[in-house]
Amino acid sequence: MATQFSDTKGQVARTNSDEKLGGQDEHLENPTLAEKGVTGSGVFCSAEDNDRIRKKTDMHLLPVLMVIYFLQIADKTIIGLTAVYGLRRDANLVGNQYSTIGAMGYYAQLVAQPLAAVLLVKFRYSHFMASIVILWAGALLGMAGSENFQALAATRFLLGFFEAAAIPLFSVITISFYRRSEQPLRVAAWYGTNGLATIFCSPLCYGLARIRGSSLYTYQIIYLFFGLITVIVGVASYFLVSDSPSQAKFLSPEDRLKAVERLKANQQGITAAKFNWGHVREAFTESKLYIYLLATICINAGAATTSVFGPIILQSLVGFTADQAVLLNMPFGFLQWVAILIASWLAQRYQNKSAILFAWNVPVIVGVALLYALPKTKAYQGPLLLGYYLMSFLFSFNPLILAWMGSNVAGQTKKSTYYTAFNAASAVGNIIAPYLFNAKDAPGYKPAMQGILVIFCALSCLIVLQVFNLLRLQRKKENQREAAGLPRKMRDFSMDRKYVEAAEGEVSDEGLQDKTDQDNLYFTYLL
Repeated sequence: MATQFSDTKGQVARTNSDEKLGGQDEHLENPTLAEKGVTGSGVFCSAEDNDRIRKKTDMHLLPVLMVIYFLQIADKTIIGLTAVYGLRRDANLVGNQYSTIGAMGYYAQLVAQPLAAVLLVKFRYSHFMASIVILWAGALLGMAGSENFQALAATRFLLGFFEAAAIPLFSVITISFYRRSEQPLRVAAWYGTNGLATIFCSPLCYGLARIRGSSLYTYQIIYLFFGLITVIVGVASYFLVSDSPSQAKFLSPEDRLKAVERLKANQQGITAAKFNWGHVREAFTESKLYIYLLATICINAGAATTSVFGPIILQSLVGFTADQAVLLNMPFGFLQWVAILIASWLAQRYQNKSAILFAWNVPVIVGVALLYALPKTKAYQGPLLLGYYLMSFLFSFNPLILAWMGSNVAGQTKKSTYYTAFNAASAVGNIIAPYLFNAKDAPGYKPAMQGILVIFCALSCLIVLQVFNLLRLQRKKENQREAAGLPRKMRDFSMDRKYVEAAEGEVSDEGLQDKTDQDNLYFTYLL
């Protein structure tokens, strides 16, 4: 029986030629090719085709993801910057109310994850992206109109709720359009805007803080500025984001088919129209999911330390003025960006994410140890600043673990489950961090630094544990292949540095089906 592609509601389905293709007439992007009987095995994607399609995807899709993610990170960055420009004073925040506002968005993300997991499968990416961006822009504008703890906490909760699907959505889009060997650098491209947000938000906030004679507080001006920009970008995203390779607006009809063919070696499926509860159950029975989640909690507890408390650390712990603290955060952002790009390039170059993640954790541990151990005096201002800057390495951890996790899971609902669970774990880490910083421990925050040091040491242990776990899963997969009469070892074409034109049968068509990594005998786990 022939295998052919039909595009139903933006999804790539693999069906038998004698089966009825539901909704084909209404949604078919390229009826001429379909009428000619173009099949999965009949579509040939050469190395030149692959390069052309990848470059077009980089040019048209990646910049959109980068801009939107930049704004999402800016929302988190500016709360720390507004804190040193009078947010706590102007909104009459007392005790741990600032910490509560910092954590409120992450409580919302925890609440929103189950809904996000379903919507990721049910809705078209372009519709979903535009909707959440416009909604979180509204929450930002709400923060601009808030003048007390209750209002700020409520609008921060809404902001977190609407941003809850951002990382899962960005991750699913990335693995839907790129081969596994290409994914680390593409995740790094949009996640790397963490550093760019820190670089550009600092001088923007510095400039906006110079606006005089306004009836608005400085923090309100800042939130109003970013809220209006986000509204514009949200509307534009509806027209710029594509739903799948088979519907990519920037590709010709024939290149859409080739884009699907080039992704077959991933063995991760393309898209699915139905939410599969079996995938959810399978995900939550796997040890690898829980190890990833524990590692994610550790990573984001540290990341929140710098995003919410970075300027405060520089101001109180290291001893700089408010303006100095904001401006000295710019090199920190640059270091974040460099660390993310280098780490992701190394992971792609050497086809190993775990080793880079482990190595990059060493300078972070050293940096936290310096902040914990050194006296908080002017004489040690330089080494303390160095310790803070060394913590910038930790911002490469999330893109590495996202790419590592994404390369080791298949099936659309299962991927959605993994990514939303990741976001929930990220929220837990971000909730933990603000409460490590108790107002009574200022300016040294010694208990907080001690707790973060323990967290990053635990992260190293979890990385090693996951490596052994994945090796165990790969041996199990090889045993299953052997029992089924297949070769025990199989070449993973998706990880070749250069695109390989696989011969007929060398890459299974199961890579286009909505099968999980457990069900697909051709799937390979990666370290």
